Amino acid sequence: MSATERGTEVEATAPGRVRVRRALLTVSDKRGLADFARGLAALGVEIVSTGGTARELAEQGIETRPVEDYTGYPEILDGRVKTLNPRIYAGLLAVREDPEHVSTLNAQEVAPIDLVCVNLYPFETTASRRGVSDAEVMENIDIGGPTLIRAAAKNHPFAAVVTSPESYDAVLEELKGGDGLISEQTREALAAEAFAYTARYEASISRWFAERDDGFPSLMLQPYVKELDLSYGENPHQRAAYYSQVGARTNLLSMVSKLHGKELSFNNLLDLDSARRLVDEFELPCAAIVKHNNPCGCALAGSIGEAFERALAADPTSAFGGVVCVNRRVDLSVAEALNAMFVELVFAPAYGDDALEVLQRKANIRILEDSEKRRPVTSERDLRRVRGGMLVQDRDQDLEARDEMQAVTERRPSEREWGDLLFAWKVCKHVRSNAIVLAKDLATMGIGAGQMSRVDSVRLAVDKSRGPLAGAAMASDAFFPFADGPQVAIDAGVATIIQPGGSQRDPEVVEACDNAGAAMLFTSRRHFRH
Repeated sequence: MSATERGTEVEATAPGRVRVRRALLTVSDKRGLADFARGLAALGVEIVSTGGTARELAEQGIETRPVEDYTGYPEILDGRVKTLNPRIYAGLLAVREDPEHVSTLNAQEVAPIDLVCVNLYPFETTASRRGVSDAEVMENIDIGGPTLIRAAAKNHPFAAVVTSPESYDAVLEELKGGDGLISEQTREALAAEAFAYTARYEASISRWFAERDDGFPSLMLQPYVKELDLSYGENPHQRAAYYSQVGARTNLLSMVSKLHGKELSFNNLLDLDSARRLVDEFELPCAAIVKHNNPCGCALAGSIGEAFERALAADPTSAFGGVVCVNRRVDLSVAEALNAMFVELVFAPAYGDDALEVLQRKANIRILEDSEKRRPVTSERDLRRVRGGMLVQDRDQDLEARDEMQAVTERRPSEREWGDLLFAWKVCKHVRSNAIVLAKDLATMGIGAGQMSRVDSVRLAVDKSRGPLAGAAMASDAFFPFADGPQVAIDAGVATIIQPGGSQRDPEVVEACDNAGAAMLFTSRRHFRH
């Protein structure tokens, strides 16, 4: 029924005095819909609705006006075309303080639409499902919904747009308390939320198309949603928040429960990310302690208690105030060891009740429990912010297989030595370059990180070692430009070395190992982590 059919004419209206008399509801997410519509109806609001939404409301005993009755045009093409109609957009986009616009509405018998409630087809959910067909994904690209949202948001001085079920109660309360009015401030806030919502939606679609091509897209759109505010940034005077990437299968805190402790900080999450990536390299019971985005200890063992004990022994001084990550249930013995030191955060898949009770004796320690079973997508890329832009690269995911490595010295590693070499090589990938890792019996002995000179990293790793290095393995994330680095390690007792190779002085480096009876492997691929 048009405005003329109702026996009324549209009158010029100032932005601050728009009363909600008519609402268009068309939603995919039906949460809270019936209560919202019932609340609008109780306020005398006429509800115009489309197919699935109208059926849902009818089942709840709520009367609606079919959209085809409002437009005078039927829904067609299996519902692909239902709201794309001039009458709807005239009713939404008219500037109601403009006499010419008002005159046009009356001449065309268009009834204004004061509120639009829309959420979109579940593109993100559909696209993320395993085995979903391209046709099904394409069918979940909403056309009419984003257009409605953008029209109402553009004309927010005269129309309200609601895109989230979480907003329903607040909108109803304001309508009830304001004699059917929604303030300009609220309409503007809803419009800002609406544009962010459609931007996220379009970016998700763009990303899906881009990821079908293995290359780097000419325009990169990556929507992120805020998960939580952080206590502070790298320093207390910096504000910070954590955002997760929309559409990612997992994120740093997905399926993670915070069981105890202070708010998470920026540095906590940086260190947690590094610790999780390191521990994920191993299937055996593993413990890693990370400080300032570098591991200061990592070990494998037959039990998580032994692994933690050996990881801590590698550098107990640096472990002070670190992040501890393990891949097995924390038992009482581990909890008591943790309770005896200062730890910022503990991350584990489970905790014994008695272990949790011990850990919770410290008020500030952050205790996180991981229930995530999904694996991250291997095609995920690294993003690094630089001034006015971003660097994008493939993640350094895989390590070379043993049969891809080349023994370049006269002496070949024994099987036990192979184990230490491969362990050190995996840890080395997670140390800031220039990276040197000394390991023995599947535990780190000394780590040299972030030095400008590789030989200085070797010296640092040797100096930090707390146990005898006789028979130890050494890993280097890139080639040795001179023989001095390996010689420092050999003089300290290192017996085997793994490195990418590729230096012009490789023959000199290999000769130094041969002269000392040490074994060396070339991997032919480096693993810088800047």
